[in-house]
Amino acid sequence: MYYPDELIEEIRTRNDIVDVISGYVKLQRKGSSYFGLCPFHNEKSPSFSVSRQKQMYYCFGCGAGGNVFTFLMEYENFSFVEAVKFLADRAGIELPQEEYSKEAREKADLKASILEVNKQAAKYFYVQLKSDRGRQAYTYLKDRGLSDSTITAFGLGYSNKFSDDLFKYLRGKGYSEELIRQAGLINTDERQGVYDKFWNRVIFPIMDVNSRVIGFGGRVMGDAKPKYLNSPETVVFDKSRNLYGLNRARTSRKPYFLLCEGYMDVISLHQAGFTNAVASLGTALTPGHASLIKRYVTEVYLTYDSDEAGTKAALRAVPILRDAGISAKVVRMDPYKDPDEFIKNLGAEEYEKRIQKAQNGFMYSLRVLERNYDMASPEGKTEFFREAARRLLTFEDELERNNYIEAIASAYQISRESLDKLVTKTAVSAGMAKPVTRPKRAEGGAKQKEDGILTSQKALLTWMIEDERLYQKISRYISPEDFTGEIYRKVAGLLYEQHQNGGLNPAQILNHFTAEEEHREAASLFHTKIRQLKTRQEEEQALKDIILRVKAHSINERTMNLDPADMAGLQRLMEEKRKLEELKTLHISIDQG
Repeated sequence: MYYPDELIEEIRTRNDIVDVISGYVKLQRKGSSYFGLCPFHNEKSPSFSVSRQKQMYYCFGCGAGGNVFTFLMEYENFSFVEAVKFLADRAGIELPQEEYSKEAREKADLKASILEVNKQAAKYFYVQLKSDRGRQAYTYLKDRGLSDSTITAFGLGYSNKFSDDLFKYLRGKGYSEELIRQAGLINTDERQGVYDKFWNRVIFPIMDVNSRVIGFGGRVMGDAKPKYLNSPETVVFDKSRNLYGLNRARTSRKPYFLLCEGYMDVISLHQAGFTNAVASLGTALTPGHASLIKRYVTEVYLTYDSDEAGTKAALRAVPILRDAGISAKVVRMDPYKDPDEFIKNLGAEEYEKRIQKAQNGFMYSLRVLERNYDMASPEGKTEFFREAARRLLTFEDELERNNYIEAIASAYQISRESLDKLVTKTAVSAGMAKPVTRPKRAEGGAKQKEDGILTSQKALLTWMIEDERLYQKISRYISPEDFTGEIYRKVAGLLYEQHQNGGLNPAQILNHFTAEEEHREAASLFHTKIRQLKTRQEEEQALKDIILRVKAHSINERTMNLDPADMAGLQRLMEEKRKLEELKTLHISIDQG
């Protein structure tokens, strides 16, 4: 959905950044800024600064920074549009409605209707649990060690023994039979007619990341089959793209998720203080799950059942997570079956110790692989290492593969050189050996040089925001066209325009970047860590050096891309090179105009 720039800016100005962030972080005023503990990394002394004047925040510890939209995107994991909608609602600003096609409008209406039906069903199940009819289910949950506050927090409920009670309740609320069926709450057969999908079960409402009820899970309290029953997939419920407990875990502020197999595991862990636990919904982990997880964390601790099925599930999950850019570790639950049993018997402190001792996912897979070989015999051990070598070839990144070769050699007490040779031999025999590439030193040097130029450009942008005098100095020699890359150039152009119009407003500049990654990158350009310089002479020399570096790089880039027939362009570049040589002999004073 596109919103006009003027509307986005009105929403931003109507939501004071200090007021918004104060709802998440305890802030104290110090001078013209407000300080608190950074919500994006662990710290004991406040380094998180919020400026009411600039309407920007910045952490001197981890470098996080931006405007009020950036904060919500980082803290709540909102998209830019979701942040706009949230703040518009907070400020009482009505957003224009998106124009839908007839089909899209009908689908959106159906989604909204199913979400409403699910909400009513969840309320019904909760009331049933607290009624006389739900005494058995309530006792079952209490016997499983759940507190009343946990039952309420997760909205747990009960579907009673009457197989059409929910259907009658929803029909009495005015919902059509067809809508209730599309929500996955009823079934029909010739003998019974219409009947509830869930009856005589403990109910676990399944919520999306925004805490909207999208489906249900039901568990029997005895030995009936199936033990668990889940909602069918609907227009709002896709098992492969949702995780149980994610609506709560995403705000836990921990840098990793605990990935479980079942509802009770998640609930028990949350009750024990591990509020970053989630579970897949009655299905194996999928790439869709991994992509969803990657929005929030880059590390996962697999805390699956300790039986053979749980081990196989963990082995399947490790490469799926790795392909999504997520590192995986495996938490051992033995001698207990799952996290729920473990917590009940050994407690949260022991579970935390197991997390600390969690094994790297790939190394865990090798430990499981050992079971298939006679490691006491030379033949068995050799075959094991041959299979390990084949698995090492799945790592495309050479550095990562070498690190694992080193870890395996250390863990299994074999020569690093021998394992290295075996991996190379395996690659050649499998036709996977690659041609010799450039020496690593040359590649590393090029990357370092490029990063240095980008850092210099970020420093210029940060300086021009912090000090009006420095803009006057920098803009004499550097134009927006001298900045590398589309985002850098666009930010510089907007910043120069604001300075020229006499109204510096860096928070407004970020409104122009609505794609999540672009917005985050643009926000980072205003908060480069600049080395503290002791004297005015050092500051002036540093400013001059960076201006020279950025300008020289710009001239070189344009020279390399110049059309040989463009004589006018060549003359302009020659003139700029001449001025660059003159600049090297000049003194740039920060104090004078």
